[in-house]
Amino acid sequence: MFGKRPWKMAAGAAAISLLVAGCRGGDSEDPTATANAVVIGIAEPKHLLPTNTTDNNGSQVLASLFYPLVDFDAGRKPVEVAAESVTVDKTNRVWTIKLKPGFTFHNGEPVTSQNYIDAWNYGAYAPNAQDGGYFFERIAGYADLNPLDPDGAGPAKAPDPTTNKMSGLKKVDDLTFTVTLSAPFASFDSVMAYSVFYPLPKAAFAKDGVIAEGFEEKLIGNGPFKLKGKWEHDDKIVVEKFSDFKGVVPKIDGVTWKIYQDDMAAYADLVDNNLDVQTNIPTDALAVAPADLGERFQNSEDSGFDFIGFPTFAPEYENPNVRKAISMAINREEIASQVFLNSVAAAKSFVSPVVQGYRENSCGEACEYNPTKARELYAENKGPAEIKITYNQDGGHKSWVDATCNQIKAALRVNCTGVPEPKFSVMQEKLKAKQNIGLIRLGWVMDYPLMENYLGPLFTTKGSSNFYGWSNAAFDTLMKQGSAAATPEAQVKKWQQAEDILAQEMPIIPLRFSRNVFGYSTRVANVDMDLFKKVDLYEIETVA
Repeated sequence: MFGKRPWKMAAGAAAISLLVAGCRGGDSEDPTATANAVVIGIAEPKHLLPTNTTDNNGSQVLASLFYPLVDFDAGRKPVEVAAESVTVDKTNRVWTIKLKPGFTFHNGEPVTSQNYIDAWNYGAYAPNAQDGGYFFERIAGYADLNPLDPDGAGPAKAPDPTTNKMSGLKKVDDLTFTVTLSAPFASFDSVMAYSVFYPLPKAAFAKDGVIAEGFEEKLIGNGPFKLKGKWEHDDKIVVEKFSDFKGVVPKIDGVTWKIYQDDMAAYADLVDNNLDVQTNIPTDALAVAPADLGERFQNSEDSGFDFIGFPTFAPEYENPNVRKAISMAINREEIASQVFLNSVAAAKSFVSPVVQGYRENSCGEACEYNPTKARELYAENKGPAEIKITYNQDGGHKSWVDATCNQIKAALRVNCTGVPEPKFSVMQEKLKAKQNIGLIRLGWVMDYPLMENYLGPLFTTKGSSNFYGWSNAAFDTLMKQGSAAATPEAQVKKWQQAEDILAQEMPIIPLRFSRNVFGYSTRVANVDMDLFKKVDLYEIETVA
């Protein structure tokens, strides 16, 4: 729904060598694909159960298998999709969702209000340890499913929940249910657009609150495509058109989500017409992509935010001044131009420019390149003698990590090395276990267009993607006050105050705001990507 245009490279920008030799050839044609199906490249998802899926690769696949309650229009306002109506009472606490009639799951089960209630209760129940469970925190009764340790020792010593049902979810009839929040939140309709809020059929459960063994490998959704076969790990996920779908019908008959461990291998397949869409052209191909792809090399606005997180639980990174010094040692503009060939913008704020409340330089001095002051501050605060930046190898991050380390070494006069992990999912598990793997390459794509979606999951004490262990009571309080505010303007004011604390504490280093920089084969047309870094599956089509 948002515009795109062919990417024009800045002349003479590639000061850092971008190697693409040896990347032609290879045969990844999928014999299961039909003439009116497309092949889209992804990395291996960590999970596919909706309440456990918070990575972009899994979210792409789920968007083909499920249909959301709401989506967003061109003005980034929520609009009903699977929902007939979404309304709220005067207190901004009680939301009523009425479903459109006639929708079924891929196994023929009718989609009812109970399917949402069951799925959300499963996601919120602490013993299920769902990565997206945090998103249900606003619903009344969530605390009963996530009791706190009375001595404050953390979730490991918390008592078992006495219930697996949130009191805030109530069925009215088969097509209507209500959601009562524990505190007012005027923007909850935007939140429900996120993939953790998808419904699950009865077939998903072996018994009350227990997912049937193997269901995640053979997902049953309510969307325009159904799974063909099962999830073939590290190879592909194939979906085909669901003939009984009652929503907007895509123009294609299916998608093969082809899983790559190497994004340059994916790019070679794209150039050879064996891959129809690569959603993120690798850094090492940016210099040659305009010649290789011509008008099929595209860019569009997205909500991506790339950053480096500190393991704040590690003694060497407890001091905010050490963290600020490392941030000031990085020349964001140079990396944006020389490594990314101006396909990204330097980030000096903690939220994306696409959301209301963004301020251009909320990070202040800590995000300004100042190698002399960085070195002085680092020495004064006894920063570590060696720095490592861990990144996932399946995401094409080596070039910019190496360039960043070179800047840090030059400015701080300490050794800095990039350390690859084979997959993002492997790195994520180590982060969840609070292993000290050094500085952490991370990125974020919004789930819904609010400042809160950048600040809450990434920085609150219990945030679902707060992998760096940072906690600040004043920040948490401001986030809650912002959520409870009566108007969007009042919400933004509180959230901006919370963002100011991040600038003081620097639990992360903002690096870049990205764009969708993607390419497609000669087999397809009308290819576009949205603010959430997803291919528009309803508009893409094959060509003769």
